[in-house]
This record gives sequence, C-alpha cells and structure tokens, in this order.
Amino acid sequence: MKISIIPMLARAGFALAGVLGVASAHAEVPTVRIESRVQATSLAAEASIEAVRQSTLAAQMPGRIVELAVDAGDRVRKGQVLLRIDPAEASAAVAAADANVAQAQTALINARAEYDRARSLVERKFLSQSALDAARTQFEAAEAQVRAARAARVQASTVQGYATIDSPLDGLVAERQIEAGEMAQPGRTLLTVYDPAQMRAVADLAPQRLALLGDGPLKASVELSDGRLIEAVAVTVLPAADARTHTVRVRVDLPDSTGNVLPGSFARVHFQAAAAVPVAAQAIVIPAKAVLRRGELTAVYVADGQGGFGLRQIRLGRALQGGETVEVLSGLKGDETLALDPVQAGIRARSATAAR
Repeated sequence: MKISIIPMLARAGFALAGVLGVASAHAEVPTVRIESRVQATSLAAEASIEAVRQSTLAAQMPGRIVELAVDAGDRVRKGQVLLRIDPAEASAAVAAADANVAQAQTALINARAEYDRARSLVERKFLSQSALDAARTQFEAAEAQVRAARAARVQASTVQGYATIDSPLDGLVAERQIEAGEMAQPGRTLLTVYDPAQMRAVADLAPQRLALLGDGPLKASVELSDGRLIEAVAVTVLPAADARTHTVRVRVDLPDSTGNVLPGSFARVHFQAAAAVPVAAQAIVIPAKAVLRRGELTAVYVADGQGGFGLRQIRLGRALQGGETVEVLSGLKGDETLALDPVQAGIRARSATAAR
C-alpha cells in the first residue's frame, strides 16, 4: 500500500512552497516532495494587542473616594456609575459661589439706583457731568461683577458634577488604580475601561521594511499568542514616523468580537502586499512534523533515491499556518523528498546501516 500526502500550504501571504504529495518508496514511511518557488513579498513583525475603544478615567476634582462600585474584570454599561468622590468641598464651593452672586446682584441694584438718581440730577442741573460719568462707571462695574459671579457659580457647579464618574462605553474594566477611602487629586488615574468587541494589533515598522511591500493597499494576518491565525479586516499605516525610534506605526484591525484577545498581549503580524511588487524571494516551506529536534540539532530525513533516507541538518525561519508548516532558511535546495515521520525514517536509516 502506498501513502500519498498533500499538505495544504496555500495561505494568503505565503504563495510559496508548492508541496506535492508523492508515493513513498517505503510503505511504512510517508514522504512529501517539496519545491522552492517565488513567494509574494511579505514580512512579519512583532506587535501588541490594544482595544480600539479604550478610556482612562482620571479625577477632575479633589476628594476622598466614598464609593467604588466596580473592580478589574467587571463588565460595565455606558453611563453606569463606577465611583463617587466626596462632594463636600465642591458643595461648599457652590454655596460660596451662590453667596457671591447674591452679593454682586445687590451691589448692582444699588449701582443702578445711584446711576438713575445721577441722571435725574444732571437733567435738572443739580449735578455735574463728571459725577454722572462716575455713577455710570460704577454701574457698569457692578454688572461685570454679576457676570463674573455667575460664571464662578457655573464653574463650581460643573466641578461638583465631577464627583460622580460614569462609564463612557460598554465594556470591561481593565485596571483599577485606586482604593475606596483614598484621596483623589485632579489628574490622578482611577480606572481604565475598554470595549473587547473591537481589538487591533499595533506594530512599529522601519520605513525601509514597509517600503518592501510597495505603495498599494496592504493585507495582513495576525498570529495570536494562542496560535490562532486571524485575517485582518483593515490595515492602516499612520502618516507620521516616531521621532525617537524612526518607525512608522501600523494598525491592523481584527474582526469584531474576536474572542479571548486581551489588550497588551503579544501578537505577530504577517504583512503582504495586495498587488504584485518587484521584490520577491525564493522560499522553502515544509510540514512542521517532518522536522526532527534533538537537543541543539534541527534536521530532516531526505530520501536518497535508493530506498533509504539521510539525515540533513537545517536552519528554520518563521512558523506558518499556525505552526503547521515552517520556513527553511538553509539546508534544503528544493525538489527533494522528505520523510513525514522522522522517527520511522531514522529507524529505516539505522537498519540500512546495520545491514551494510
């Protein structure tokens, strides 16, 4: 009985190793024939996962935390109260602002009466024009004081509203940076909330590497830390480079509701040009199960064309297809037949050696 195995290696971004199944000369040792072919221009880059919608909530008023309704990992709804800050100081500021408004309004009433009295006296020639001008100036100043007092009242009332902090979106609490009873100060980070339904991978690439993919739209797939390979729905290259690292940030959007993806986790992004570009390379990709690893030795068994197998050391590159295949950087030339079961091939090779 002959065994023919045809590994499927046609994944976007790696139009490369046309791997053709062939019949093995030894029925008990399955083999695979490999070829090296020109692959489309592609590159891989390390990335990190982040939420498309994430909010870091900070205090906007001083005060003690009197209520903390959520913790890290809790699911929240938009508008839900997350925590409250003691509003005593803000309430006192509002009361003081109310008093200042009342005082300014009283002063305005007096200034208006004085101004009206001065105009009447000027009309009857009992008061000089300069005295009228002074009364008008006092009246206008009183009006300005009322406007300032009302503005201060609005500001104090706004600060009082900062005592309650609501969730700006539906999602999860990623971090809680404060405990109940602690003092909050303006600018201090309190909570971080994100929407797990919309995630993306972010990679920083040197412009020289990015130029290898051409000027057209890019395609990409994201290899997650758990081995899943997910096709991206959009790739966005930000139109500016970082002044410190001289790299360009690329955002790779994942499909909505991609499960079990956490912000900050590691990912690897495989980029590929959407259209053909002049840069290309020869690549050899083999099934991962054909690789024999013994300590520092990484090798494969290559059919010698006479019914036997020889051990050949190789150097590996990227893992592809979620780890099912692997790129070979050196040790193979292509157009060779490999044993898919290196253990059985090793037994066959030792048997042949012993027989000689």
